[in-house]
Amino acid sequence: MTFRFIDTHCHFDFPPFTGDETSSLAQAAQAGVEKIIVPATEALRFDTVLSLASRHTALYAALGLHPGVIENHDDRSLEALETVLASKPEKLIAVGEIGLDLYREDPQFERQQRLLDAQLQLAKHYDLPVILHSRRTHDKLAMHLKRHALPRTGVVHGFSGSLQQAVRFVELGYKIGVGGTITYPRASKTRAVMAQLPLSALLLETDAPDMPLNGYQGQPNRPERVAQIFHELCTLRDESPADIAEALWCNSHQLFF
Repeated sequence: MTFRFIDTHCHFDFPPFTGDETSSLAQAAQAGVEKIIVPATEALRFDTVLSLASRHTALYAALGLHPGVIENHDDRSLEALETVLASKPEKLIAVGEIGLDLYREDPQFERQQRLLDAQLQLAKHYDLPVILHSRRTHDKLAMHLKRHALPRTGVVHGFSGSLQQAVRFVELGYKIGVGGTITYPRASKTRAVMAQLPLSALLLETDAPDMPLNGYQGQPNRPERVAQIFHELCTLRDESPADIAEALWCNSHQLFF
């Protein structure tokens, strides 16, 4: 039985997809991937991502300033984001990838938090959901989300925190992104979290070309592998594959489309 999928997080504006978009989209479609959300990481990529979405039916754009490249953002970056959001491009469906990151050596965390708050305010003003990055910052991120109380909420992508942290995000109305981490047997904590959360809280994502699945280490990740993430999720949960596929599709639609 074939299912239909939405990859809610794929950096399709990066290699190996650049210049190979049509073939890559055909491969994804063969695996049942009907829609792909492409989150921008900095202002310089906004036009590329919007152009991709306008040229390809399956692609949708999210625009944001990623905390992992904090040194690339300034006040003009925020102005550029607001200008594009105000123009309401047809296939712009979220603000992202935004968030917090304490993984790098000099995280400039105060700047990160100010930037996050500014982007959450923009998302609220333009009534858009958010795609959130969080590394070693789940509790701090939850505090920011609670304070801003976005009506459209969003998704915490690439989640690998505790069940308690996941439940807090879900209670705030946010979805949790299920990615390639669950394909690693050693990722027992993340696998257990995805097994226990309500099905209504989950979305599928690849983070391609990053976060390769087990068995593909060292290779660029690809959107069609969302189908393998789905099959792995089915081994962790009690619901039937058909019910899981339908719920994931509906959850993604409810949030973004």
